[in-house]
Parts: sequence; C-alpha cells; structure tokens
Amino acid sequence: MDTTPNQHDDPILAKEQAHLSEVYGWLLKIRDNITSDLDSNHAGARQDLIDMSEEVRLNFNSSDETMETLAAIETLNNIIDVYNQYHDSNVDKLRRVTLLLMQPYFAKVTLEMRPGRPARDVYIGTAGITDEHSRPIVVDWRSPVAETYYNQQMGPTSYSVDGRERTVNLTLRRQFDIVRDQLNSYFDTSVAIEDSLLLSALKSHHSEKLKAITATIQREQNEVVRHDDVPVLLVNGIAGSGKTSVLLQRIAYLLYRKRKTLSEDQVWLFTPNAVFERYIDTVLPSMGEANPQTLTWKSFVAEQGAGERDLGRSTSTKTLRHLEDSSRDLVLEPDDLREIRCEGEVLLKVSQVVGAVRKFERFGVGPRFTALVTDELHDRLDRRFTQMAKDEGLQEEMLGLDVDQQVELFGETISPEGDAETVTYTRRLVESRFSGAHDQIERLAWLRLDRVGMRLLSQPALSATEWLYLRLIFTDTGEKTARFVMVDEVQDYTEAQLMVLARYFSRAHFLLLGDENQAISEGTATFPQVAEIFRESHGSVDECRLLTSYRSSPEITALFAGLVKHDERLRLASVQREGVKPTIQAFAERDDYLRALRAAVSEPGAGLTAVIAQSDARVSWLSKQLGEGVCVVDHDSDLPVTGVVLLSLRMAKGLEFDHVIVPDAQAEVYPDTPLARRQLYTALSRAMHRVTVLAQGALTPLLG
Repeated sequence: MDTTPNQHDDPILAKEQAHLSEVYGWLLKIRDNITSDLDSNHAGARQDLIDMSEEVRLNFNSSDETMETLAAIETLNNIIDVYNQYHDSNVDKLRRVTLLLMQPYFAKVTLEMRPGRPARDVYIGTAGITDEHSRPIVVDWRSPVAETYYNQQMGPTSYSVDGRERTVNLTLRRQFDIVRDQLNSYFDTSVAIEDSLLLSALKSHHSEKLKAITATIQREQNEVVRHDDVPVLLVNGIAGSGKTSVLLQRIAYLLYRKRKTLSEDQVWLFTPNAVFERYIDTVLPSMGEANPQTLTWKSFVAEQGAGERDLGRSTSTKTLRHLEDSSRDLVLEPDDLREIRCEGEVLLKVSQVVGAVRKFERFGVGPRFTALVTDELHDRLDRRFTQMAKDEGLQEEMLGLDVDQQVELFGETISPEGDAETVTYTRRLVESRFSGAHDQIERLAWLRLDRVGMRLLSQPALSATEWLYLRLIFTDTGEKTARFVMVDEVQDYTEAQLMVLARYFSRAHFLLLGDENQAISEGTATFPQVAEIFRESHGSVDECRLLTSYRSSPEITALFAGLVKHDERLRLASVQREGVKPTIQAFAERDDYLRALRAAVSEPGAGLTAVIAQSDARVSWLSKQLGEGVCVVDHDSDLPVTGVVLLSLRMAKGLEFDHVIVPDAQAEVYPDTPLARRQLYTALSRAMHRVTVLAQGALTPLLG
C-alpha cells in the first residue's frame, strides 16, 4: 500500500526528516574533514618527502653501501605509495560524499536479520558511506543487502553474499522523495505496480539526457542488473522496457562489485549512433562511475583501420566461413606481400619479406605463422638498423646535431669517443627516425590482406567485416584487455558483424540487449541466430526477457503491441496511468495532409515532439515542407529539451519523446510486410505520452 504523508502532521515524516538532517550533517562533516585533511596532508606530505629525499645518500662505493642506499630508496618509495593510496582513498570518499549531498538516499528497508533480534534499518543511496567507526550511514544500491529493496517482496526474502544465500524478513520497504536535506514525501511500497517513485518519474517529460533509474529499478530489470557473471547474457525486451538503462546500471554494478580488479577502460559499449551515445553519456557519471569505451560499429571499424570500406551489412556468415576454410590451404604469393618503407626509405625489400614468409610457411596461415614471421621481420629490421648505423653520411649527421637536438634524442649531450661509440649513437638516431617501421610490422603492413581476401573470395573488394575477420584469421589478436562488452540494439547487427565481435573480444563476457520487434533493416540477425553465434564462440548463453513498458502510456503500448505476434502481445504491459488516445488520420489530398501535419507540429505541448520519418529521403522532403520551425537531427546533433525535431527512424533508435508524429503512415511506405511492421512498431514506441499518425493517401494496413 502506498502512503502519501501529510507534511504538516505526520510523526513518521517528522522522524524521517530528523534522520535525514542528521545524515546530512554527517555528510557535511565528512566532506569538510576530508577537504581539510587533503589540504594539510598534501602540504605535509610534500615537506616529508623533501626531508626524506635529502636524507637519502646515493652511495654505491661498496656492496654494503649499495644495499643500504637501495633500501633507503625502497623505503622512500613505499612511503610515497602510502601517501598516494591515502590520497586516492580520500578523493574517492569525497566523490561519494559529494554525490550523496545531492540526495543522501532514496529508500529504506527494515530487516529482521535473525529471529528474535531487533529489526535493522538500512538506508540505500546512489553511493555508500560509513562513519568514523566504519558503520554504514548509507549503503550503496549495489551492495548485497540492497537487493532486498529491489526484490519487491515483503516478508521472507534473501540476498547473496560471497556466493552464500542469506534469508531475512523484510518488514518495511520505504521510498523517499529527497532533495539535499529536504524530505518532500515518503511512500511505503510493497509491490511493483505500486512503485510510487516509478510512477512519479514516469509522469515527467523528456529530458535532454537519459537519467539513471537507480531508485526505480524494477524486479525483472534487477534480474538483469544483478545477474551472475556469465560468458554471455542475451536480453530481449520490448520497447520502453528500460533496456539501455538496465545496461548502464549493469555496468555500474559490475564496476562496483569488481572494483578491485575491473576498470572502466576494460568495458566496451556499442551504441546505435552518435546521437544516442551523447544522450546516455551522463548516466554513469551521475552514479559516480566513469564512462566505458563507447563506440558504434562504424567508429569501431574506423579504429581498426577499415573506415573507408563498405561496413559489410550485406556480408554473410558463409563468406566468413569460406575465408576460414580456404585459408587453411593458403600459400602466400610474392604479390601478397609488400616492402617495409618508412620516411621515404625502403628498409626491408619485398624479397626479404618473402624470405621470412617462406621460412615459416610450413606452419600454415594462422596466429603462430604470423607471430613467427613478425618476429623474423623485427630481427631483420634490427640488422638493417645496425648496417645503417655504419653509414658515414648518417654518422656525420649524428655528429652534427646541436645541443638541443642531442638532449631531445639522447637525453644528454654527447661526445663519442672512437668508432664504436659513434656507431652506437648513430644507431639510436636511426632507431628514432625509423621507429614507425616496427609499428608497421606489427600492423601487418607487410601483408596485402585485401589481395589475399579478394583472391580467396573471387571478388573485387573486401567489406570492413570481411577484412576484419580475415585479419583475425591471421592474427587472432583482438582486444585481449576487454573484460566486458555491452552491445545495445543487438537486433540491428548482422550475423557476420557479431561473428567479428565475438572473435575480436574472445576473452570478454558479453551483455547483448535488443528487441526483435525493432529490427528495422533487412538481413540482421534474429535472436536465435545471435544466441547460436555466441554459443559457438563463448560456450553458453543465458537469456532474459523484459515485457513491461515503462516509457509509453497504456494507449500507446496497446497501439504498438498490436504489431507483434498475438501470443507475445498478451504478455506485454504498461505501468503508466491512463493517457491520451492516439490520433490516426489519412488524407486523400496532399494539401489537407500538409495542413494537418503542420497543425500537429505547431500544436502546443510540454516537452519534446519528434517527427519520425521512415527514411532519410522522407526526412529531406518533410524538412522542405515544415520549414525552419523544425530542427533536423543528424549525427552531430544533440537533442534539445523542448521544441520539435525531425529525424529518420534510424536516428530515433533508442530515444524517447513526449509526442511522436509519424508523418508517412501511408500504405506505400508501411506495407503489410514483416519489415514494415517492425519499422512502424519502432517509430510508435518512441512516444511517452502522445502519438499522432498521419497518412498521405491510404492508411497503412498495419493499423487498419
């Protein structure tokens, strides 16, 4: 049962406000103490280090004196490490306190930990903080005990600590509306449909940036966020079920639970487009975590050096498997290889590269062969540098370096004595000038991958997907430092693209999220196909479903749910309150249609309105009809908070708007085909509160 307290005469409210004031006072005290401590500690540490450094005497005259000197240096280094750890610990604590000062906590659970023992109040916030006796003032939402709040289960419930299940009795589950040190209201909530914080949040309008759902994570979402760490987790969720929010909460959860071994640069996040990437970029920082490495398939391809190629959306798995099979018997030809050239100088001739390849070709094409050839080429390049160091012209150039050039190159001024030292310094000059040659060898610049691939496939060019996969066949050296890879909108990837990701991140665990009903392009992978690809590469795939819409009103949910399979339609639900009935109109005359479209665009309303066109061509045409009153969204755009935007369905993926106008709902644009059904589902499901559907000509049969 929800409780909306009387702010003027409510003893519970007064008691909770008193507790909040006490906690807020603690937080202010902790903040001030840390700030003062950091200032004084920094000054004290600086002086201590100066004093200790001056006491260290570098004496290497004998073995005993050398050992004493090294021990003194080691002691100094250890003290520096302690200072750094203390400083880092305080900075981290200050970050958490600063976060909590905006909202100290959002919930409280009262737990009977053991029969017959007094119940314990646990306050849950975005971050955790303890008092000077290490007793929790607020527990982090990711801590094990906080799971009792997200279970949404009164009475006996449980949470897991270090793999052990602990059963407790939940006697109270209370939510708070708090801003800094002011308690606005509280709600005693027991079941999901009565989640008052959630319902309050759902009433709000579109925001410029996606917000964290920490306080309102629902039970089915929590199962994904706190899921066991498995090789692959595949989540199929309907539109508006919070997939992206759940993904980001999952990242925050993993960074917290594995904080001693996992850093944000070991997490990779694939998003559908750059607009969406910017839309979500404040969520993790708002929870006190840094953003992971975030990219799209296009930017990933560009980072790999294949950005100028076709992205490979039409590449089939058969093509990739053919590359793999045919490479087993591949014999590289001289024309498959190239010289190593750097700064206009040929350092290794093609004949030398051919010699290295022939030396190891008995092993067959693959990672071992490539590693052996690469090492051999590095050795040959080193020998070439040694030869070049004996060149009189280069030696004269080295001897002619001015003082600044010498310091920059060697770290000191030099005065070579004799031929041996002259050769040594000249070699360092050569190594510096041509250091890029070693990088070229590592990047397989000696191998014409395109020529090899085109020969194997009998085609005139390689797509980015084919080129990346062929490189993996040769090297098997994807990103070995990645621990977790998150792929949003996975239904928009092809099987071949996913095969590349699975192999490139072979050591990483994957979280794959999407909605099979939002596959808006032909040829993308179905969920069974996604699961099969990752079972083959990673051994097992856990699957979850999200079937509740938190974005759209019941009327809008019913409209887009009518486009999915009947058995699935029966399971879809919205938790929103009753809203506005969708407007659906078709016009025989173009002038009448444009008049209705312009009226819908100019209609006053709170929040952000989006005109979502089926294609880029439709965006171009509509832009001319609607004029300057509508802002066209492209890859470089940021979403405004209010107003009217015009964008393609492809750009709208993953976003949400207060009012969505579908301006081209005629039968010729959305015919009765599975693809058009998914496209219309995607467009309609971007709406939170209102939908207007307009057709120029006969209305699509999908809404008939």
